[in-house]
Amino acid sequence: MARLIDLQDPLNSDAYSEQNLEQPQTKTSLFCLWMKMSLIQPLLTRRGFSTSSQNLVASVLFERLPVVIPKIDPVVYAFQEFSFRWRQQYQRRYPDEFLDKSDARGKGDYQIDYVPAPRVTEADKNNDRRSLQRALDRRLYLLLYGKSYGAPSGKPVWHFPEKVYESEETMRKCAESALKSVIGDLSSTYFVGNAPMGHMVVQPTDDQSRSPSFKRFFFKSQVIAKNKYNIEKCEDFVWVTKDELMEYFPEQAEFFNKMIIS
Repeated sequence: MARLIDLQDPLNSDAYSEQNLEQPQTKTSLFCLWMKMSLIQPLLTRRGFSTSSQNLVASVLFERLPVVIPKIDPVVYAFQEFSFRWRQQYQRRYPDEFLDKSDARGKGDYQIDYVPAPRVTEADKNNDRRSLQRALDRRLYLLLYGKSYGAPSGKPVWHFPEKVYESEETMRKCAESALKSVIGDLSSTYFVGNAPMGHMVVQPTDDQSRSPSFKRFFFKSQVIAKNKYNIEKCEDFVWVTKDELMEYFPEQAEFFNKMIIS
């Protein structure tokens, strides 16, 4: 009658007789089998993943890129003008017949009366920070005024578009949901990369001793071909430059100054 043998126990008296143990080849085979099972057994067990009660928050730095070229510094402009004159002085000249033909081109053509758009807009004059038509040569960042996760006593504060991580596939998906809940549509936005541009650990204050600490991850997104958004789910909003942004976060000014390079 056949019996089942436990191979994980090479020293089982029921599995192997004393006669088989006396043979050198059998002893070597048993030792090798025991070693293999010792190495494989931990791999067969289910891995345990560490869980933490610490909450994760995804915030979005929604920025509008410069619309016009920034003004050139006077020192840089003087150097560029000097370099141009230097090249003009020592450049290789073409024969006159080539220059005459090239000069003849375009004669008699009409001239277009071109008036460049002003660099300083009405929003700049009125300091209207709710408008995207301001600081055209600077980057602007969207800030919301309302309830924010971790705010003391649930009071409204200035913050970036945010969302607490729940069951999203990635933190970037969570950031996309945060921005979508504010502007409604992501077709005119572009998220830069999948990884966050920075993160910070927020510790509870003395008034929030019972509240747990949480981690806030910042993702960058950019405005694409749009001059106005219908901002929702907030009491107020502003579009501010990097320098103006520090006025709203005086305690985290050093952190944001390092994270926002441009």
